Amino acid sequence: MPKDDLGLIGRQSERRMLDGLLNAAQAGGGAALVLRGEAGIGKSALLQYCEETATGFRIRRAVGVESETELPFAALHQLCAPLLDHLSALPQPQQNALTVALGISQGEPPERFLVSLAALSLLSEAAGHQPLLCLVDDAQWLDSASRQVFEFIGRRLLAERIAIVFAVRTPSREADFNGLAVLPIEGLTKADARLLLASVIIGPLDRGVRERLLAEARGNPLALLELPRRMNPSQLPGALGLLAPRELPSSIESAFAERIDALSEAARLLLLVAAAEPADDPQLLRDAAGRLGIEADAALATETAGLLAVDNHVRFRHPLVRSAAYRAATPHDRRRVHRSLAESLGPAADADRRAWHLAAAALGPDEQVAQELEASADRARARGGLASAAAFLRRSVVLTEEPEHRLERALAAARVSLHAGEFEAALDALTYVRGGSLDPGLQARVDLLRGQVSLASGAASHAATLLLATAKKLDGLDDDLACEAYLDAWAGALFGGDTSETTMRDVSVAVQASPPRHDASDGSDLLLLGMSSLILDGRAAAQPTLRRAVRTYLNSSPLEERGMRWAVIAACASVELWDFESWNQTLGRQMRQARESGALGALAISLSGLGLVLAWSGDLDGADRVGAESEVISEATGTQIAAFGGMLLAAVRGREPESRLIIESAGERAALDGDGFAHQFSHWTMAMLANGLCRYEDALAYAQRTWDAWPDLFVSVWAMVEFVEAAARLRQPHLAVEPLSRIIASAERGGSDWALGIAARSQALLDDTDAAETLYRKAIEHLGATPLRPELARSHLVYGEWLRRGGRQNEAHAQLGLAFSMFNEMGLEGFAERARHEVEASGATSRKKGERKREGLTGREAHIARLAASGLTNSQIGAELYLSRHTIEWHLRKVFQKLEVTSRRDLRVALGDDLEDPGFSVSS
Repeated sequence: MPKDDLGLIGRQSERRMLDGLLNAAQAGGGAALVLRGEAGIGKSALLQYCEETATGFRIRRAVGVESETELPFAALHQLCAPLLDHLSALPQPQQNALTVALGISQGEPPERFLVSLAALSLLSEAAGHQPLLCLVDDAQWLDSASRQVFEFIGRRLLAERIAIVFAVRTPSREADFNGLAVLPIEGLTKADARLLLASVIIGPLDRGVRERLLAEARGNPLALLELPRRMNPSQLPGALGLLAPRELPSSIESAFAERIDALSEAARLLLLVAAAEPADDPQLLRDAAGRLGIEADAALATETAGLLAVDNHVRFRHPLVRSAAYRAATPHDRRRVHRSLAESLGPAADADRRAWHLAAAALGPDEQVAQELEASADRARARGGLASAAAFLRRSVVLTEEPEHRLERALAAARVSLHAGEFEAALDALTYVRGGSLDPGLQARVDLLRGQVSLASGAASHAATLLLATAKKLDGLDDDLACEAYLDAWAGALFGGDTSETTMRDVSVAVQASPPRHDASDGSDLLLLGMSSLILDGRAAAQPTLRRAVRTYLNSSPLEERGMRWAVIAACASVELWDFESWNQTLGRQMRQARESGALGALAISLSGLGLVLAWSGDLDGADRVGAESEVISEATGTQIAAFGGMLLAAVRGREPESRLIIESAGERAALDGDGFAHQFSHWTMAMLANGLCRYEDALAYAQRTWDAWPDLFVSVWAMVEFVEAAARLRQPHLAVEPLSRIIASAERGGSDWALGIAARSQALLDDTDAAETLYRKAIEHLGATPLRPELARSHLVYGEWLRRGGRQNEAHAQLGLAFSMFNEMGLEGFAERARHEVEASGATSRKKGERKREGLTGREAHIARLAASGLTNSQIGAELYLSRHTIEWHLRKVFQKLEVTSRRDLRVALGDDLEDPGFSVSS
């Protein structure tokens, strides 16, 4: 068997899967596949197989390198740089985002997901000319920014001529590449292992030694190829000691290290240069080698030894060769090599990579290099790479000699790591500022960061206590930080709910007892005072301050890294004021700021809140999309945020038992995590779900549990709305008298159309006089002026129910039919079914909206069809939905086929006809 095929023995099923992947991509049905297995198991051989069999494909390679895991977009640059000749085909915002992210141009920090869309569009444009195969080896060591882009792309290749194969070494984070197809690469069978071993050993082999080798290798192909090289014919059976499974990769690496030791010094040094620089850049390798005095014949020696080949590319035989070459080198040689690479890059070529190499070359503290790393951190932040900025800052700390300056850099590194969602790294950075000699102010800053890490990583109830104590220490030392600590303590108490030892009342009492605050331009002081007043003094006293706080916050310039969760409190203030527009604006501003700065932890939180807004506005597709995005980011960063948007989405969608399972699972998880607020939230959404399904006794019980957990604030008031409707339908209005008074009191203080509409509808449900009709119409008028279409549809529903019971059938038909049509259009299946029953009970025949024209369209197809009918181009729709234009074209072809139309004009006619249809017809 040819030497190059040895690693593919026994891999027939894996090769068939890869063949299928390539065939699908060539036909326009692209996909991504993750090969996951231990070092040496055959992942690289399968990547090589892909490359050799991908006839007609353009092939791009990238590789993760352990020492480069924190350089921003390093791997993305490897993949995209050769494809930039297609850049001009991208919309200008995408061009700008990608070139800034890759350091090619200067500009405002790009939104992370716009960078991802731009990279997808670039690959898509390249694949439009020739199918594209992307091979990414050692993907467990990709920089986080590149990995997130690759994950984004991998989930959106449905209609692209693109195949991406990732090789991920285990053990590694299971959350990485979440949502992509995984092919576990296991060890060879005994028969295949014997065949492979026999192919590489010439001459007789003692049976005992052979069996020991097979046991040692455990079916690992590379071990079977390399471990025999460590033996000599005189070795006795049993000379090898059995290794634990986790030790096998290091044993294989040791085998490579022994081969490297047999090379000349120049050849070893050349291997080290290639190992220290992941870019596939033969010229850079030659320049750096020349600076070290390495002659050209060294490359021939590495190739002859089967370790490294340098031609138009720089290729290691296996990633473990890179690891072995780097780890086996002396610290002195590593520093020499990094220095030569930095000098070869030069100050203007790649300042960030140069700074990284200079840092690796430094023997001890070096202030000049530390300053260059700080400059690289600034550039990384400008590109939206907070994780990379944090890495540069952490490296600069090590190179800083002056103690005070080192402490400040450590605090900066910890803070940026926190906002990048790298909580363990933030705590590690704080180890540089520990000790008993810290002054009170510095110690308080350390405690604040520790508390914020605890809060962001999900331990809200514990964080509240630590943050409140820290806030008290900061009083009189630093007003801005004290305010931030109080706000974060308040957030911890809010999310901890009834499980938190430190309550919102405790924080509020401390705030009112603290020294007077100066006027902060961002409204944070007003927000803190207003929320504390709400808890201690009530709505009437708090609302003027809360209104000023929200207005000031929305009119201020965003402050980067201003606490992890205090914008959530601004959103809570808007909710307490029944100000839906401000709530939406607050979440939108936080989301934009988090995207631009790369603060992924804060982004996950804002996306969860935005999911609430979208679901309550009836945009279920949008809520689905941001919910999935929030979940991916939370898994990537370790941010623990409950699926608030997902729970409300499940409630309004009303799919039993699916919705019940989603909400109950989220509630159980919240209870286990000590997240009292999310647990209470799950009860409210279960009450809404139960009302939609006509389970009124259940709705009453869940709403009561919500109130009992935390009365008269935020979610409790919403739950009382569900309580009133359930009590009315159960014909027990006396139960809802007190809840109704709470709703009215809260709504009157809010005074918005949202508040007044909900209050009027709740009053009407309990009114058995003719005045109820005026209240129903008032509710419809107020809610019709808001984006809350589900609440408007519910108002039409209960008004129609009231009219039907009063014998006014024709008027009931109009209200019930409109409610059914709205519910069905939005996808509120539970409430739609309730409305359908009411329509039929009134003597009308219901028909699901769009049955004539849109039967068979998926939710995504329907959404794309509406956007296309509204006049958006394919590129604009792609930007809206984070899909490439080729994928939009693919969806629209299916839409046109299902609707039997041939143009966008026909599409508008088809959809317009459905939109005009009331959704039911009156029986004769």
